[in-house]
Amino acid sequence: MTDPTWVSVLPPVLAIVLAIWTRQVYLSLAAGVWMGWMIVEGWSPFSAVGRSIAETVAVLSSAGNANVILFTLVIGALIATLETSGGVRGFVHFLETRKWVNTPRRAQLLAWVIGVIIFIESNITVLVAGSVSRPLFDRYRVSREKLAYLIDSTSAAICILIPLNAWGAYNLGILDSLGVENALGVFLGAIPFNFYAIAAILVALATVIWRVDLGPMGKAERRTRDTGAVLWPGAQPMIDEGILSPEPNDRIPARALNMVVPIVVMVVMMPVGLWITGEGDLRAGSGSTSVLWAVLAALASAWILLLIQRGSTVDELTRTGLKGAGGLVPLALILLLALALGDVANALGTGPYVAQVTAGVLPPVIFLPLVFLVSAGIAFSTGTSWGTFAIMLPIAVPAAITLGLPPSPFLAAALSGGIFGDHASPISDTTIISSMAAATDHIDHVRTQLPYAAIAGILAILGFALVGAGM
Repeated sequence: MTDPTWVSVLPPVLAIVLAIWTRQVYLSLAAGVWMGWMIVEGWSPFSAVGRSIAETVAVLSSAGNANVILFTLVIGALIATLETSGGVRGFVHFLETRKWVNTPRRAQLLAWVIGVIIFIESNITVLVAGSVSRPLFDRYRVSREKLAYLIDSTSAAICILIPLNAWGAYNLGILDSLGVENALGVFLGAIPFNFYAIAAILVALATVIWRVDLGPMGKAERRTRDTGAVLWPGAQPMIDEGILSPEPNDRIPARALNMVVPIVVMVVMMPVGLWITGEGDLRAGSGSTSVLWAVLAALASAWILLLIQRGSTVDELTRTGLKGAGGLVPLALILLLALALGDVANALGTGPYVAQVTAGVLPPVIFLPLVFLVSAGIAFSTGTSWGTFAIMLPIAVPAAITLGLPPSPFLAAALSGGIFGDHASPISDTTIISSMAAATDHIDHVRTQLPYAAIAGILAILGFALVGAGM
C-alpha cells in the first residue's frame, strides 16, 4: 500500500488483543497475519487464507530469516546437550559449593549476570540464562515470572549496547547504507545516550538488590515464597521444560567445564563469524549467519567434550540433539509467524503510518523524546525492534544531520524506543522466548514485567528531554 491509513494498524492490534484475551499466542499471530493479507486482498477472507499461507512460507526464502529459524532449532539441541552432559548441574553445583549462590537474591543476581555477559544475541541470552537459573529459582522459591523478567530485561538491552554482535552488525549496516560518515563512531557515541537499555538493566538489578516487587510481581513472589508454587493455578507454561532439561547421564561426573567451554566457544565465534562474513570488516559481517555459526561451533565443542570423556555415543548425542531441537519447534513456529506478521505490516505501511500520526500529535520542540515514543509505538504494534530500527533510523539520523545536530543521540532515541516497545509488547519474539526460557505463562510474564518497563521508559523520556533541552 503506497498511502498507509489507519487500517494498517489493525493486524498487530488484533494479534495483541487476542494474545492477551485468549492466551493463545500462535493463533493470535496467525490471525494478525490473516487480517493483514485480507486487507491487502481487498477484504476477501478466503483469498487471504491462501495469501497468508503463501507469504508465511515465503518468509523462509530470505537467507537471514532461514538462519534465524535454524539457529532456534540448533540452540535447542545445544541446551539439551549441555543438560545431559551434566554441564549445567556441574555449574550450579560449583556455584553452590563455593556459596556463591545460596540465597534467593544470589539466584536472581546470577540470572542478571548471565544476561549481561552473554551479549552475542538476545535469544541465546534468554535461553542460556533460563536453562541455568531455572533450577535455582525453583529451589530458592523465586517465581518463574521474576526469572522471565530478569532475563528479558537484560537480553536485548545489553545486546543493543554492544557493536560487535548480531545487533550491532545489523544497525551498523543500516547506518552505512544511509551514507553516515564514521558509522561505528556514531554508534559508539550513541551508547551513553541509550537511556532505556541502560535503565532497564539497572532497574532489573535494583529489583534484585532491594527486592522491589511491584503489583503483579509482588503477588507472584509471595505465591512462590509462601507456597512453593512456581506458577499460578491454570497457568500455561510456554514450553515443556522436561524436553530441554533431560536427566544428565551418570557415566561421568557433573562438570562445569562441560557448560563453560561451549558457551565460551559460542561467544568467541561471534566476532570471528562477523569478521569472516564481512571479509575482514566486522561491521559488514552477517549477524544472522555469524550467530548460527557460533551456536553450531558451541554444539560441536559440547559433542567433542562428551565423546572425549566417553559420556555419550554419537548415536545418543544425535538423539539428544534432535529431542532438544524438537523442544524448540514451538519457538520456531512463533518466530515464523512473527516474521510473517512483520512482512504484512511492512506491506501495509504500519510503521510509517504510526510514525506519521505520532509526529503530527507531538510538538517538534521535544524531538528526541518524540523519536523515542514513535519508535516505541512502532515496536509495540509490530512486535519487532529490528523492524523498527529499519523504519526509524533512516528517518531520525538524516533528520538530525540535516538540522545540524549530532546524530548519536537521535540514533540512541530510535534504538531505545525500539527496545522499549519490543520489551512491553506481548507479540514480541524476545518477550515470548523469555516466557519459554523461564517455562512460565506468557501473559503472566507480560503483566508482571510491564510496571518495570514503564519505569525504565519514563526515565528514558526524561533523559532524552534533558539532552534535547541542552542542544
